[in-house]
Amino acid sequence: MLSTACGGSKKSTKDNGEMVAVGPVFSADSAYAFCAKQCEFGPRTMNSEAHDRCAAWIVGQFQNYGMTVTEQRAVLKGFDGTPLQANNIIASYRPELTDRILLCAHWDSRPWADNDPDEANHTKPVMGANDGASGVAVMLEMARLIQSAQDTLGAFGVDFVCFDAEDWGTENESDSWALGAQHWAAQHKAKPNGKKYRYGILLDMVGGQGARFYREMLSCQYAPKVVERVWKAAEVAGFGSFFPQQDGSMITDDHGPVNEVAGIPCIDIIAYYPECVESGFGPTWHTVNDDMEHIDATTMKAVGQTLIQVLYSEK
Repeated sequence: MLSTACGGSKKSTKDNGEMVAVGPVFSADSAYAFCAKQCEFGPRTMNSEAHDRCAAWIVGQFQNYGMTVTEQRAVLKGFDGTPLQANNIIASYRPELTDRILLCAHWDSRPWADNDPDEANHTKPVMGANDGASGVAVMLEMARLIQSAQDTLGAFGVDFVCFDAEDWGTENESDSWALGAQHWAAQHKAKPNGKKYRYGILLDMVGGQGARFYREMLSCQYAPKVVERVWKAAEVAGFGSFFPQQDGSMITDDHGPVNEVAGIPCIDIIAYYPECVESGFGPTWHTVNDDMEHIDATTMKAVGQTLIQVLYSEK
């Protein structure tokens, strides 16, 4: 595990010392409903009907909020040789601008509950309420607010990217994870189309009960200034308790290829449970209990309002 620390951060203040919160109010109830709707389709496992139906719904929602949507389809090869019909969904706010910020999350769910305490569940699919749907839900609520808010963002565009085929992986092969992100990053490197991203922020497992978001160490390595910016924003937005000024672990996730292939400084906001016996990702990770009963709308509110603070603080 990398030992480099991200360092502390100072609170954003006015000249008189007053903390400043900016941007529209993030709706926890709306984000919760977006998360629940994805789960209504069932587990969004690769090559399934639920996967395709949910994709169409996500596309429609972003379009309803004025985003220009592109579906980046590809057949990707799973670690076991399975051809995966992948679909990265890219929703763009102000697509005409080349100066952009990247927000992303994976939207597929794991096909095997292989961390479930009951071995009889290891071949069952995971609903993925937290591990997948929560990140997309936060992005959808942000898109809704950006489209409807009277306050406008600065002179930059935003890409909301829903990565596919993240969770078809095995612990024995690190490259077997984040297949959709690997594809997106390679395509961006080959044909950036003039886009220049200031930075990226990945959301993963941002709706779990009792979640806290420690500073992920690959993020600290590649994008320490972005980590500092986001953790400072959490304090200003009033959710600093969800973002401890402490280092977590180094995670294999979608931000890896975004940093290493696309060359975009990207951090991972991901839940870390240092004292959880079942997993550092929490007790429901890769189990059949990753469902709406274990989602906390306040957790999504903490992440969403923090990101609103980040975007509306940009010039």
